[in-house]
Amino acid sequence: MKESTAYIWRTHRGATHGLAWSLLVCTISALQRIYRGNFQISNEGVRELNFLLYGPVGAGKSSIINTIKSIFEERQYIECLAAAESTTSQTIHFQKFSMAKDGSFPFAFSDIMGLEKELLKGVSSEDIISALKGHVKEGYTFNPVIPLTDPNEYYRTNPGPNDKIHCLINVMPADKLAMMADDFIQKMKQVRVAASRMSESHIPQVVFLTRIDRTCQMTKEDLRKVYKSKKIRDKCSNTLGVPVNCIFPVWNYHEETGVNAEINCLMLNALTQIIPWANDYIVKSLNNQPRLE
Repeated sequence: MKESTAYIWRTHRGATHGLAWSLLVCTISALQRIYRGNFQISNEGVRELNFLLYGPVGAGKSSIINTIKSIFEERQYIECLAAAESTTSQTIHFQKFSMAKDGSFPFAFSDIMGLEKELLKGVSSEDIISALKGHVKEGYTFNPVIPLTDPNEYYRTNPGPNDKIHCLINVMPADKLAMMADDFIQKMKQVRVAASRMSESHIPQVVFLTRIDRTCQMTKEDLRKVYKSKKIRDKCSNTLGVPVNCIFPVWNYHEETGVNAEINCLMLNALTQIIPWANDYIVKSLNNQPRLE
């Protein structure tokens, strides 16, 4: 992989805002050295750290996968069909996307049908939980009315460690938080509660906050100012019950024709946090039996 510059964020105390942000330069090759040379998954039975993306239709779940692939491929990469402004999910099958086939980045992201506020539309909460437990096989076609159960050719009866999800990512559109109906929020909270009860190890649950350029003109003009205001992250934290330090603003590729260092920096910052958390979960799971199967 050729050398290419990206950025990650780090905080320091500032005199004016109390919390100012500075850019640190890093490279994709540096990340590659970390994850190829030093990073090892703590369970030999797990080939990849598995991350599950879920959230409203049009929040940017598929675009997140495209953005991550673009970073590691160092070019615009479109593997997932993104919903953009659609009100219906473009993802109808359970899909798993590995970040690198040569093992240099041992993690994968699974994409599912989007959530909808109506009871019998969008992915069901039951299917999300089944996916977390490793029961859902790749290629399964989601049915909003009838959740996947055994017996079914796409139901994995005895999932192994490599089949299970190691981190749950709620993808939320920053510009639509205030407009979300209470029943829709309750649907997402139901998933969070069920995931928390799965095992004593407590699967990591984070939020990727998308469409941040549509919430603040200052951020749209200068992405480096994204962290100067915590208003939108505080709103998300209060709405979903997620700690602020588990909420990561990200910017997906959608208008750009080439790779962009400032877009990359936000996603890389999120990845450098959640990858160790997912690995920590595997370590804890080795000594804890799940409460639910």
